[in-house]
Amino acid sequence: MMNYFFKLCGLPNNDLLRDRIYRRLWTSILISSFGAQITILALPLTAAVMLNATASQMGILTFMETLPFVLLSLPAGVWLDRVRKLPVYIAGETMIALAVISVPVAWYFDVINMTWLYVVGFMIGAINTTAGTAAQIVLTQIVPRERLVEAHAKNALATSGAEVSGPAAAGVLIKLLSAPLALMADAILLLTSALILRGIHIEEHRPEKADSHFWRDLKEGVRFVINKPLLVGLACTVGMWQLCYNAALVVQILFATRLLGLSEQAVGLSYMTIGVGSIAASIYGHRISRKLGPGPCMVLGVAVCGLGWGGLALAPAGWIGIAAFGAMLMAFAVGGVLIFINFLALRQAVTPEPMLGRMTSTMRWLILIPAGPGALIGGWLGEHLGLRVALGFAGFVALAVALIAWRHPLIRGITHLPTLSAHSDNPELATDAEGKNK
Repeated sequence: MMNYFFKLCGLPNNDLLRDRIYRRLWTSILISSFGAQITILALPLTAAVMLNATASQMGILTFMETLPFVLLSLPAGVWLDRVRKLPVYIAGETMIALAVISVPVAWYFDVINMTWLYVVGFMIGAINTTAGTAAQIVLTQIVPRERLVEAHAKNALATSGAEVSGPAAAGVLIKLLSAPLALMADAILLLTSALILRGIHIEEHRPEKADSHFWRDLKEGVRFVINKPLLVGLACTVGMWQLCYNAALVVQILFATRLLGLSEQAVGLSYMTIGVGSIAASIYGHRISRKLGPGPCMVLGVAVCGLGWGGLALAPAGWIGIAAFGAMLMAFAVGGVLIFINFLALRQAVTPEPMLGRMTSTMRWLILIPAGPGALIGGWLGEHLGLRVALGFAGFVALAVALIAWRHPLIRGITHLPTLSAHSDNPELATDAEGKNK
């Protein structure tokens, strides 16, 4: 029956979605992403509209969400290399649902305040530090390495589908139920995602090391990353992008509600442009990556984001500003997909399986170190110099990062996905057969 359905949809015989295990993972990602759209809107709207948060308080909220990555990523990676990843992924989806439920509970008992939201943001970040890393590794256990860019593009398509309809539905829920109560829907979807993941069976081979030692293994993961110029270059580029993204993120809801006068429902409708941009980038991102190369494609994504933030900073109020707000969200979506389908595939392609947990956590740690300061800078600029200045800062720095990355010969020179050497225990970059012919 499924094969007949896929034939009607025009899917090739070798399409990843024809694989039952990957299809189950993809469905879980779609459902949890839909729920995430509710939280992405409801949590900051609870702060901005219900609690009248300042730009600095919005910056602190975003900072609290990213702080756990800096504190916990490295030890989490060592631990993940010693345990099965799928159960960690499932437990994470369940625990985030419980954290999200606490917001409407606090609202019901009239104890909701910014401190409560800070704690919830920290809890979600702490869980994602481990469960999110586990989720990325689970993908490499299901999909062959040479198809990782394709898999990440399809995952981005699942996220994009949620981004098209999710914000509008979230806006309606928030208007009908209030922002805190709308979070209940996210919790239900997260629990559904966890149930779907429980049906996945993965044969995971983890060779036991008789002489394993926690701190030495942690240092091994960091050393693995810093000794690979490719991984260092990727971490610097995406880390600076994270600084810009978080600086813009903390002020964009305030910009929409206070300068543009948009209602919660109108903000939700505007966020649908993220889905449109993500779908377009997910469909064509793999082709763009093959044509330009993973490195140049990633740099293009950074530049597109910078243009979006800078354009909104310069746009006047009124309908032009509203259009610019939608365009900024679309540019962010397109740029983000182009960045991450290549960034994730590149770092996974050059890492052996026993090192995946430590590499992933180390890379997440490195790229998110600038995220917290970016949120605080954006909040300070927005409160003291104006919301437009914060957006302009994000746009200008992102364009500067794109220019510097483009001039970096290593990143610009990545014209194909590297592979692990099949003949070495100490993996180095090896050119695949396709790359040799380019």
